[in-house]
Amino acid sequence: MQQQNLPVSEELAEEQSEPPSTLRAAQSPSTCPTENEPLCKKLSQWNDWRWQIRNRIRSLDQLSKYVPLLSGRYELQKVIEKYPMAITPYYASIIQRADMSDPVFRMSVPNIQEMFDPPCLSDDPLEEHQDMPVPGLVHRYRDRALLIATTMCSMYCRHCTRKRIAGTRENAISARRMRQAQEYLFNHPEITDVIVSGGDPLTMSDAAIEAVLSMLRSVPSVQVIRIGTRVPVVLPMRITDELVEILKKYHPLWINTHFNHPNELTDEARAACAKLADAGIPLGNQTVLLRGVNDDPQIIEQLCRGLISTRVRPYYMYQCDLVRGVEHFRTSVRKGMEIMEYLRGRVSGIAIPTFVVDAPHGGGKIPVLPTYVVSMSPTHTVLRNFEGLLVSYPEPAVDMEPETTATSSEPGVWELVSGKADVILPARNQRMGRREKIGAKRGGASSTGYLFDA
Repeated sequence: MQQQNLPVSEELAEEQSEPPSTLRAAQSPSTCPTENEPLCKKLSQWNDWRWQIRNRIRSLDQLSKYVPLLSGRYELQKVIEKYPMAITPYYASIIQRADMSDPVFRMSVPNIQEMFDPPCLSDDPLEEHQDMPVPGLVHRYRDRALLIATTMCSMYCRHCTRKRIAGTRENAISARRMRQAQEYLFNHPEITDVIVSGGDPLTMSDAAIEAVLSMLRSVPSVQVIRIGTRVPVVLPMRITDELVEILKKYHPLWINTHFNHPNELTDEARAACAKLADAGIPLGNQTVLLRGVNDDPQIIEQLCRGLISTRVRPYYMYQCDLVRGVEHFRTSVRKGMEIMEYLRGRVSGIAIPTFVVDAPHGGGKIPVLPTYVVSMSPTHTVLRNFEGLLVSYPEPAVDMEPETTATSSEPGVWELVSGKADVILPARNQRMGRREKIGAKRGGASSTGYLFDA
């Protein structure tokens, strides 16, 4: 089930001589005058997602056609050699200013600041490889697993959390790796929710996508399938009627996409989301808080309002991960809390994402919120609202509280608060036990080799 690489051919590269903004501004092929026939031919291919992938901007020579005054080519070439570049013509076409002040430009075009690597950063800060019992399957949370179905993306975001992988090789999960993942899922029925990720799984062919979904549906204990994709944002023409018909066959299926800025909510992106929503697929959005892109409360408010109007629920707002090559994108945690404080009371609750820090060392997602609990006693809790109003909320009588029973097989903070446990020893929990087994089985193999070896 290997996916074929899609290099830019000389013929197609020649077709792309016009900047994407020119193509988008051209008249439709049906009304195209004779003198613009070559341009109309290009426009007729614009909505072919395969054409978009074949014509991705991969080199500085291609980029210079869209940014004629591109400077620092020598330094940028060093960045591209370390962190490859790929930008779909469509995504390049929504750039409004060809410099780092434009959010779309900043998220897609290399920056020499990517070479700055403070010691707090690492290639894999979430330690995914240590929670990978079989190649390509990450099992961190008890009831969830993440399947890396492909290493390919239609665009390589400069802030990617898997920057160590992006562009190094573009292929899909092999049949052998799928069988290994399937066997692991069969043997671990506690996993009821599988997230299909990558790369971007929707860059695979229809047949490859269906093979992955069919495999997951063959495991009786897998109740929910989720797909993480940026395709509606950077390649909306990929959401074809044929693809939607395939996805509909595997309900309950959810899709989380990745809009970071209101400028990405184009007519094409909204239409792609509408197709998915009309097919009964719930849509969520995972935004990454990025310096110089969306680290402004009003921008996030505008984005959240735009998402809700597109039938996409704001799900997470992530603190930028401690990944090598993205330090210039990182903001303080305080900035994220400031944005959350601003949103509360200004927009509906359904439009407010959860601000999370995906903790280093595989600690998982930790929600971070402003403090609304001012003080607590056995009889009253003092709360504040977004306006600063303080209220005393009476607690129920202790002897009226019903007896509850812990449902988890290992203690968490709830068990401590409720008196069901008196100590938590993380080193002895199930996840750490799995990690020990994975490390022993791997015998020191590198994370990259373990993920990609055939």
